[in-house]
Amino acid sequence: MVFEALAAVDAAGPRSLAEVAYERIRDRLLTLDIKPGDLVNDDVLARDLGIGRTPVREALKRLELDRLVISYPRRGTFATRVEVTDLAFISEIRAQLEPLAAARAARVATPAARENLRSVMRAVESFEVDGASVVETLRLDARVHQGIYAAAANPHLEDVLIRYDNLATRIWCMVLDRLPDLSRHVHEHLDLLGAVIDGDEARAAELARLHVDGFEKAVRSALFAA
Repeated sequence: MVFEALAAVDAAGPRSLAEVAYERIRDRLLTLDIKPGDLVNDDVLARDLGIGRTPVREALKRLELDRLVISYPRRGTFATRVEVTDLAFISEIRAQLEPLAAARAARVATPAARENLRSVMRAVESFEVDGASVVETLRLDARVHQGIYAAAANPHLEDVLIRYDNLATRIWCMVLDRLPDLSRHVHEHLDLLGAVIDGDEARAAELARLHVDGFEKAVRSALFAA
């Protein structure tokens, strides 16, 4: 999965306050710090973030397009609810698009993109899941997926995948403490990254499909075991 805000590396220079607000509020939504159904108060957020209300409101409009918040006239803005049925819908889309992105990345990634993925591989290899926080785990997961999406060099595909991966991440966070083998989930990224770096389109696509399928099964098992 990709957790774009936590994975963001700002190599492009300074960002607008609206972009900063967007990333920070999204972090809270994805990690369930702002819980599904909670009121999202722009005044409170502005004070907490030390940012003006205008950038916060701009961020909330963007988050509504991402389906992470929803606004009701005269009632306010709320974090969208997470429904178990969403898991199947989101996985159905990701099962089609994640393999497409992985295969395309294997085919068209530039030398610089492949070198970035090698750096991500080294980070995965050295990652100690047991001693890591939730945010650190999600940040690493995001680096993997965001790196592959970027390497695929299709901004429209990247945008769609980031959006649906964010929705999947909220579901993942609901059961993160109940997943029996989180280390395996994290380290299975190594084969996927290796296939992309090596330019093996078929293997990259298949591993991406298996990763999405395994994610859905693990989350579903944790949800129904609760």
